[in-house]
Amino acid sequence: MLNYDVVGATQPADPEWASRRQDGYRDFERTVRLGEGDAYWATTSSILLRWGVKTRSGFTVDPQPTTVVEAGQKYQLTAHLGPLRVREPVQIVAVADEPDRRGFAYGTAHGHPVSGEEAFVLHREADGSVHLTLRSLTRAPQGLWRLAFPAALLLQPAYRRRYARALVE
Repeated sequence: MLNYDVVGATQPADPEWASRRQDGYRDFERTVRLGEGDAYWATTSSILLRWGVKTRSGFTVDPQPTTVVEAGQKYQLTAHLGPLRVREPVQIVAVADEPDRRGFAYGTAHGHPVSGEEAFVLHREADGSVHLTLRSLTRAPQGLWRLAFPAALLLQPAYRRRYARALVE
């Protein structure tokens, strides 16, 4: 069961993020250029839709993806922080699969150290350049993880930098 109330709010299918501000959530959006060309687009899209942005950033995904993500699928992400392992239950809440826009959003489930949603979206421009947009809405969860939320906020920028580099050509 998801642990937040704005399911789908990161809107991965939409080029413009219409409703960024949600009560009590911290929002984030950043777009980076990754590479260019049809071959790069095809390869990077396939990698992204099989959790490559997370696995290439140091996370383990269970069950290990063998197909592209689909709305409703549930996963257990594991963040590796030195000797610590932090389990993060998530569910795919939205998928974008258009000729020039592909990506997905996952929502956090009970037991996740934060509450909210994160989206990873590739989009291809008319000049052939490929970009990655990261979007997230986060707030402190209920329960004991609430005490660790300040530490999670400190780690977010480092992981976002990893995500931005994970698919670079």
